[in-house]
Amino acid sequence: MYTTELSATPTRIAAAEGVEDAARLAEFDARVAADDFIEPKDWMPEAYRRTLIRQISQHAHSEIVGMLPEGNWITRAPSLRRKAILMAKVQDEAGHGLYLYCAAETLGISRDEMTQALLAGKAKYSTIFNYPTLTWADMGTIGWLVDGAAIMNQVPLQRTSYGPYARAMVRVCKEESFHQRQGYEAVMALAAGTPEQKAMAQDALDRWWWPSLMMFGPPDDNSPNTAQSMRWRIKRETNDELRQKFVDVTVPQAEALGLTIPDPDLVWNEAKGGYDFGTPDWDEFYAVVRGEGPVAMERMEARRKAWDDGAWVRDAAMEHAAKQRSQRLAA
Repeated sequence: MYTTELSATPTRIAAAEGVEDAARLAEFDARVAADDFIEPKDWMPEAYRRTLIRQISQHAHSEIVGMLPEGNWITRAPSLRRKAILMAKVQDEAGHGLYLYCAAETLGISRDEMTQALLAGKAKYSTIFNYPTLTWADMGTIGWLVDGAAIMNQVPLQRTSYGPYARAMVRVCKEESFHQRQGYEAVMALAAGTPEQKAMAQDALDRWWWPSLMMFGPPDDNSPNTAQSMRWRIKRETNDELRQKFVDVTVPQAEALGLTIPDPDLVWNEAKGGYDFGTPDWDEFYAVVRGEGPVAMERMEARRKAWDDGAWVRDAAMEHAAKQRSQRLAA
């Protein structure tokens, strides 16, 4: 899952909750505090519902758009084994998107509405997919770093307060673990190969390291949604906490590969038991959020084309469903 905090407008919690029943709000807050799952038929604050729609739909869009940079390399994989692994991964991402769209639909929004919001620029997907994949090494590095960051985000979501989302994440996390491991294994093969192959792996790490850190969203003191999402148990850990965990886990992996993290400020801090590291370029992050990423236009054009080209399939499916309903009513 790719849950970058992309909304710059804080949810208007007070306005939404001010007109809702105080007793219901108190009961809801107590259930969340007790780590009960909130289910689709349960009463929930409107702001909670909107926050979930924003996050889950963004997550679903990210899974689908995330197929684009990898699908582009299926025909250019260096071996049949690598091709089969990449095909399986892309197929998994499609499934993740479907699970998540289904989870969001339980909140009263349709898949068509979510897609139209994306195509109109009202909804977002993870900024990481607005960067190009230049070499085969990018496929391994995306699995290692990007899916590694996704797992760091997603594991806590198995305990998120909304039941359908939490249950969807159980399978997603298992499959993302496979993605991360196959990516690391692919980078390992390059790092242990010829000097040219190792240089390719290092180049990919250099390009993907900082965008991977940005996947966790802006710093906590500049994240408009984190505080309320933490109170509602939608999120379990803050952006900065997850980013620190990712760095602490990934740096030893790079060292084992014989690769160098492209951060001159990276140093082990014995006192905190973790690494100190440099600051991502947040100006770049917000520019990519605004749609100014290197391949942002290409990604959205591909998504719009897929939606338009698939219109006849959707129309046929709806017509078939309508006929089936008519036949059942006539029986």
